[in-house]
Amino acid sequence: MGSLPHVVEDCGGIVQLFSDGTIYRSKDIGFPMPIINDESVLFKDCLFDKTYNLHLRLYKPTSISLSSPTKKLSIILYLHGGGFCVGTREWPNCHNCCLKLASGLNALVVAPDYRLAPEHRLPAAMEDGLSALQWLQAQVLSDKGDAWVSGGKVDYDQVFVLGDSSGGNIAHHLAVQIGVGSTRLAPVRVRGYILLAPFFGGVARTKSEEGPGEQLLNLEILDRFWRLSMPAGASRDHPLANPFGPGSLNLELVALDPIMVMVGGCELLRDRGEDYARRLKEMGKKIEYVEFEGKQHGFFTNDPYSEASEEVIQVMKKFVIENSS
Repeated sequence: MGSLPHVVEDCGGIVQLFSDGTIYRSKDIGFPMPIINDESVLFKDCLFDKTYNLHLRLYKPTSISLSSPTKKLSIILYLHGGGFCVGTREWPNCHNCCLKLASGLNALVVAPDYRLAPEHRLPAAMEDGLSALQWLQAQVLSDKGDAWVSGGKVDYDQVFVLGDSSGGNIAHHLAVQIGVGSTRLAPVRVRGYILLAPFFGGVARTKSEEGPGEQLLNLEILDRFWRLSMPAGASRDHPLANPFGPGSLNLELVALDPIMVMVGGCELLRDRGEDYARRLKEMGKKIEYVEFEGKQHGFFTNDPYSEASEEVIQVMKKFVIENSS
């Protein structure tokens, strides 16, 4: 008799990979945060990809802010984090964060799920990010499009892609793939990208990766996410993990829409975010780098109604206004 399958990779009990290749996903995750009820924002779920049965959640402020110059809602495509292996639009931290973005930025927030590893290794997540933008385009072009998107209250010429952690990595790849002016998505127009502590990797360690672990994150967890999400046999220098790896595209040759990178000063991923922003700036790209002193990974997503998060919203708002024309 063969030995029973045993766990070879364990993501905090949420996802477990067994020696025989089977995967267990827990439905019961004890979240420390309650779901916030923001009366000023409505939300609903829509199917956006029939092939993979993927849904997204739309968030719409009930009243349009009078301080908004356009009187129309801009659109924020919010790509959640989770190391490509965990997370969904329904998780309380993701949901609360999107409520805050909708009310704070006076925007229609579109929060898609994407296929997760190890069942679906990269680039599946990148493909699904693009698919969500194409769904948006289809709503705008159709006579029977979703009323929240095509009802005339939304400015689909003002789309910003906001990616958190692994979502920030997806946002980078979308920026490269879609290119300046996002012409293939017309009349939908992406104006800029906001990367919250983008989850990039590399074989060579950075100083912040080798520094002390965080409350919710350590190097072992980051490495596990890469092992589970990368194409089989690939290293952390694969182009999907490392934008500056040996086989990666030369970004100097790629025209990019404006990008803002935001990190916490105490993040393991801090140096990768800073290095990414510095290199793109040296290449002449329009890029901003903002660091929040003393903050750890997920500080905005996990507590979107904190004092620091109010500051994050103001920084985002400035970026949106500056890149809206």
